[in-house]
Amino acid sequence: MEKLADTVYMRLREGILRGDPPPGSVLDQRQLAESLDSSRTPVREALRQLLQEGLVEIGSRRQVIVRDFTPTHRREIQYLRGALEPVAVRRACEAMDVDDLDRLRLDLIKQRRAAREGLNEEFLDLDEQFHLRIADGAHLPILRAFLGQLGGFVRVATLGARRPPEALEEIVDEHERIVEAIEARDADAAVAALEDHLNRGDYSTIREREEALR
Repeated sequence: MEKLADTVYMRLREGILRGDPPPGSVLDQRQLAESLDSSRTPVREALRQLLQEGLVEIGSRRQVIVRDFTPTHRREIQYLRGALEPVAVRRACEAMDVDDLDRLRLDLIKQRRAAREGLNEEFLDLDEQFHLRIADGAHLPILRAFLGQLGGFVRVATLGARRPPEALEEIVDEHERIVEAIEARDADAAVAALEDHLNRGDYSTIREREEALR
């Protein structure tokens, strides 16, 4: 049953991150069980995990609702990323090995291809993976879990944003500067590149970046 609940959780989470169902939607256990070809017990457990993660919340009528994120929430997410991600980057400059760096370089290649081909969902998956891989290479599993939760918030908070290839390629350039500094073991430069990346917008303020490119 635990494995089935994990499968249901992953399917529900992936759907929420892609806007299906969209923020504000009420999640009915019976309907979810039918659509996922599952019983209610795994669905109930999956919803409990999503509630703990913060991607769903309890509404005024005790329904489970896909969480929406206000501009205030988005600013808080950006503040938290700005506080936590430099810890991972600084540590990565000390602990990340050659294999981890090679994986980051491969991520950059995949990201640039996705950007040029306009594969927005694939790009977002790779973007989230890139940031989490730095925490993995820094050997900070607790921090990695926090950043994974924030990454989910970012995805939901920016659903529906139009992402032109130019904006995505700019993000890849910023990622590349972070990797170059980590590879050089220059923690100050790596943190500066990360802070520039986050301050320029990343996905928590991507709409502002898109407006600047129009």
